[in-house]
Amino acid sequence: MGKRNGVLILAVLGLLHESPMHGYELRKRLNSILGTFHAISYGSLYPALKDMLARGWIAEDGPADAGAPALSGRRARIVYKLTAEGKEQLQSMLDESGPEAWEDERFDVHLAFFGKTDVDARLRILQGRRSRLEERRATLRGSVARTRERLDDYTLVLQQHGLEGVEREVRWLSELIANEQASGDGRPASNERG
Repeated sequence: MGKRNGVLILAVLGLLHESPMHGYELRKRLNSILGTFHAISYGSLYPALKDMLARGWIAEDGPADAGAPALSGRRARIVYKLTAEGKEQLQSMLDESGPEAWEDERFDVHLAFFGKTDVDARLRILQGRRSRLEERRATLRGSVARTRERLDDYTLVLQQHGLEGVEREVRWLSELIANEQASGDGRPASNERG
C-alpha cells in the first residue's frame, strides 16, 4: 500500500468506524479531514473502497436510499460499513507510531482519530512529530541565517514565516505531550493549534 493510499485507507476506516456512509458523504468528510491541498477525487476514493471491500475491511450495506421512490436517471448510493476485520485493521494502523506517523499528512489523519488511539501510541506519535519538527526548525534557522544577505525582503519574510509556523507547532506539540503525560487516563488532549 502506497503512502498516499495508506493515508486514505486510514481516514476511510476511521470515518466508517464512526458510522456507515456512502461515497459522496465519505468524500466530503475526507476532504474536511485532509484539507483542500489533499482533496480526494472519486477517481482515488472508489478504487480504495474497492480494495478495502476485497480485503474484507468494509462491506456494502445496501443503497442509502433503499425504500425511497426511484428517481429517474439517478443511481442508488451504496452505503459502506466497517467490518470486524476493518476494525482490527484500523486499530493496527492507529497503533503504528513510527516515523511514517510523524509525517505531515499522516500525522494529521492520526490526530483526527486520536480518540480511538492507545495513550502510549499517541504519546509516541506526538513525541516523534515534535522531534521531526525540531529537526526542520534547526534546518530552517540555519537556512535563514546563511542566506539572509542574499535574499530579497519578500523571500526572507516568507522564510521567517515558515520558521515561525514550525516554532508554533513545536510549542503546540509540547503542550499536547504535557497534557497526555499529565492526564495518563486516556483522555484525548486538547486539539487547538496555537
